[in-house]
Amino acid sequence: MDPLLRVHDAHKNGLIPDQVHALIIKRFRVALSGIQRIEKASGINFPLAYVEPSAVVSHPSVGSFDYGILFARTIPVVSNDKLNIIIQITAPLVAYGLKGTIHAILAHEFLHYLELMRKISKMDIVSDELSGNLFESSYSDSTRLSEPKAVFDDKTLLLHITKKFPEGFRDYKLEDKVMKLWIEKNLPTTNITMDTNIAKIPASVIANTTIDPIFLHKLDQIEQKTFRLQKKKLY
Repeated sequence: MDPLLRVHDAHKNGLIPDQVHALIIKRFRVALSGIQRIEKASGINFPLAYVEPSAVVSHPSVGSFDYGILFARTIPVVSNDKLNIIIQITAPLVAYGLKGTIHAILAHEFLHYLELMRKISKMDIVSDELSGNLFESSYSDSTRLSEPKAVFDDKTLLLHITKKFPEGFRDYKLEDKVMKLWIEKNLPTTNITMDTNIAKIPASVIANTTIDPIFLHKLDQIEQKTFRLQKKKLY
């Protein structure tokens, strides 16, 4: 699948202007380098990913004036009783995010992916709230992550994650750019509420999900290393 297919379609339909389309294509290489970096640092393949040609804005509740910009999401997709995990990367992040920010967000979503797959392998999940990097849900967001130090062998990447996600993601400069250069220019924007940011995965689908033994072994190693790191923190 071409990860930029939906961006190209939006451009053809006149939803994204030529200059912005060209910028997304040019800067997508930064996202690709981040994916390659994550795979090298973890020894695990990155899941299927694509660029969503819109800004995704979430409100805590209907009618609320408060909002958060979601730059990427880890989305479980059920089709024909089969489960696929997809990383959705928003076009504004690709267009306006700094390299360190893009890599940190991709790594953050990768950690969500690993934790989700770990739970599925243990039959420990029926439904879960999707990640969204919203400050309103930063605590619950952080509780569903694999331990970064147990996953990545890349000190700079770990520093990016620690710096960008101390208690939920906030990048005021990036948010300001997205507001001025994307949302206020009436480029494609998707509004959602927190209650629509929930994934419900049928138990039957989880039961029928097969995980590659090598990947499963990696997940077990991460879980054991996470336990050792947590134990070390306690003592």
